[in-house]
Amino acid sequence: MARPVIIRTPEAMQEWSRQMRAQGMTIGFVPTMGYLHEGHLDLMRIARQQADLVVISIFVNPLQFGPSEDLDRYPRDLEGDLDKAASVGVDLVFAPTARDMYPEGFQTSVDVSELSKPLCGAKRPGHFRGVTTVVAKLFNIVLPHFAVFGRKDYQQLQVIKRMVRDLSMNLDILEGETVRESDGLAMSSRNAYLSPEERSQATVLYRALTRTRQAVLDGRVATPEEAVRMAEDIISSAPLARIDYVECLDASELVPRDDFSRPMVLATAVFFGKTRLIDNILIPATLKGSQG
Repeated sequence: MARPVIIRTPEAMQEWSRQMRAQGMTIGFVPTMGYLHEGHLDLMRIARQQADLVVISIFVNPLQFGPSEDLDRYPRDLEGDLDKAASVGVDLVFAPTARDMYPEGFQTSVDVSELSKPLCGAKRPGHFRGVTTVVAKLFNIVLPHFAVFGRKDYQQLQVIKRMVRDLSMNLDILEGETVRESDGLAMSSRNAYLSPEERSQATVLYRALTRTRQAVLDGRVATPEEAVRMAEDIISSAPLARIDYVECLDASELVPRDDFSRPMVLATAVFFGKTRLIDNILIPATLKGSQG
């Protein structure tokens, strides 16, 4: 299969999209930071099913990395990415430089205030401002009819959906399920950092989430606070795991609740060595809670 076209500059990308839209073509968009894996490709397949043209971006966004985070060591493999994108029928790759995206004098940001506060927002100040700023800019450059985001980055998905609603952006946001390895580990570009032993122990994340969710559904865990304690205990059984956070919050508003009368998200961030992995699972409102 032919490799996708590459466009490097925002101006050329906008012009291409305007021409395609003028011809009546629908554009589906998947923003990425590259080093593509099956999770990314699944989002591209969703776009391929619903769009005439599929565009992805490959841009390691400096605005969403903190000063002590892994911007410089973030894995990159453009040639491999192009082959993988071709395998799922991507038509075009937008691959700008940081200078193209943030020219001298750049000083504008987009901030979704409340949804950005908990979870990764509390642990990585400024992270989501960087995410929403670059995604808003990418939407304005690529001009898609819809964009596809995965549920693995659950808070990011909620923040993007809120930004699109609040700013009346003229596109739809589609969701893709978390794609996992055969042992349950959520696929992530950062998995490449894990040593064999860290990789083996990282499966504890999904085990903690699924066991805790089942305990809620079985009635053995009655409150979000108890769910957090159970998940923490399971994760702590892995000697190399260092918990950054485990929280159980309202699935829509990302705020604490006292019970499971509303759908909740159990979300976690855990370090294995220097590698920070995130994962989550949705817990439906329990019948007892919804009746009470």
